[in-house]
Amino acid sequence: MNRFKTKLFKYTKRLSIIALLTITFAVICNSIIIYNAEGKTFSKTENIPKNKVGLVLGAGKYLKNGNINLYYKYRIDATVKLYKAGKIDFVLASGDNGIEEYDEPTTFKEDLIAKGIPEHKIFLDYAGFRTLDSVIRAKAIFCLTECTIISQKFHNERAIYLAKQNGINAIAFNAKNITGRYGFKTNLREYLAKTKAVLDVVFNVQPKFLGKKIDII
Repeated sequence: MNRFKTKLFKYTKRLSIIALLTITFAVICNSIIIYNAEGKTFSKTENIPKNKVGLVLGAGKYLKNGNINLYYKYRIDATVKLYKAGKIDFVLASGDNGIEEYDEPTTFKEDLIAKGIPEHKIFLDYAGFRTLDSVIRAKAIFCLTECTIISQKFHNERAIYLAKQNGINAIAFNAKNITGRYGFKTNLREYLAKTKAVLDVVFNVQPKFLGKKIDII
């Protein structure tokens, strides 16, 4: 019995150390990303510098229950607001189109046109499966070395970090955030996503697809 207790104690101690190190690493990663984004995110159009292109990050339009995804709606609203304020000339909508029945970029385009942005001002990235893909492809495919990222602030912070690590001078415009239970779950996932973003940079993770270059003009 004493041997069993000793083994259990050692096992529990090791797990506790691993858990502590993991949490510490996650805190450090999140702190690095948030610090890196200081002074680079904006919530008012009058304060944000102008860039040629606004990169709006993808999201599904509808939730599983059929309701509209407010993260999507607020990103649309933010993009239109930025364009109409003359702070961007073009929009690059990047999102998931991994299967024929699911096409985030085209949905973004249709709703942006409906709100007054001309079709010829909108470019689509169909392979923005992750934020990392969207950011790296913005440079590798669409030749951007600077841009304005459009999403919620917590997401913008991660995207700005990835942009900097991949040679893009990025600022961001913050779409309206969501509070309450749904917002809490998203923010919790984002904590893990920021940690993964640092690991992706450390291990030089690349987009799922690249391809031919497209100039936004």
